[in-house]
Amino acid sequence: MYPLVDEDREERAKIALQTSPIHALRMLQVESDGDALVISGRVPTFYYKQLAQEAIRTVVKDVPVINNIDVD
Repeated sequence: MYPLVDEDREERAKIALQTSPIHALRMLQVESDGDALVISGRVPTFYYKQLAQEAIRTVVKDVPVINNIDVD
């Protein structure tokens, strides 16, 4: 199996959030930053912040995730 290139990781992470049943997660942004993925945006609860991070971790294993999501 070939390792994912940065664009593949970013795209898979974006799809994971855009297809979430939680509408607030669909509005978040994901960008590559070196070997890591950075999630940013705003959600109403810390629970949603954690859900976004875990949604991404399920589709891109072994990639550091930097959670810069703000909670209202």
